[in-house]
Amino acid sequence: MKKSFIVLICLALAVTFLSTPSSAEESLLMMATTTSTDNTGLLDYLAPKFKADTGIELKWTATGTGKALKLGENCDVDVLLVHAPAAEKKFVADGFGSDRKEIMYNDFVVIGPAEDPAGIKGQSIKEAFGRIQAKQAVFASRGDNSGTHKKELALWKAAEMQVPEKEKWYVQTGQGMLSTINIAAEQKGYTMTDRGTYIKYEDTLKGNPPLKILVEGDAVLLNQYSVIAVDKKHCPQVKYDTAKRFIDWIAGPAAQHLIKEFKLLGKPLFTPNAEM
Repeated sequence: MKKSFIVLICLALAVTFLSTPSSAEESLLMMATTTSTDNTGLLDYLAPKFKADTGIELKWTATGTGKALKLGENCDVDVLLVHAPAAEKKFVADGFGSDRKEIMYNDFVVIGPAEDPAGIKGQSIKEAFGRIQAKQAVFASRGDNSGTHKKELALWKAAEMQVPEKEKWYVQTGQGMLSTINIAAEQKGYTMTDRGTYIKYEDTLKGNPPLKILVEGDAVLLNQYSVIAVDKKHCPQVKYDTAKRFIDWIAGPAAQHLIKEFKLLGKPLFTPNAEM
């Protein structure tokens, strides 16, 4: 009897030992995301609510979308929240990601000094880029393969102009969006940003920033965000089930409502659009 009791105790301890790390592991989700979701404070707002609903702690690395996708490809994270649809679809098609789901959007805007030396205010994005180039006005580009940078490059090409990468007036910062906006402001130049980050910048300066929105509203300036699970076949150790729980949560009605209600200066930074 005593021997059987000892065996049972040993088995119970073994089960506890084996199950505890797995449980702890599943309670943490690693995400790579774009700087705009971090800079705006959206993730600081959503993460505690996700943990309260699921018990899962969300930790993230904020970087350009290109680098975020690379982190997924290298199996360094479990899930992505990014905004470069063409690159995302290729990421999935190449077998690195799965379960891509669109969850929210905002738009890109071109900002610049109120005096607007290139005269772009109210113009189409094609006309605005043409005037900036003709005037050789300072334009600060992120130059970092982020979703914003990818979009900017596509817009130069759509305007039937070569990307002015070698021109002195075209400043490639290699930095995040808020830093790039500040560099543009210091040089009294222009830049392109997502609206959410601009509102955060505006809020930081108490509603009176030196750079103003001059170009907005073109259909081509839509800025779609999506979540993607890192594919388990490509990365066997990835926490796919936990990533899928986050995808289902952020696309669900409660989180979509939270995104809708997330505002600065009374302005929404993102518009939820997950299909239920």
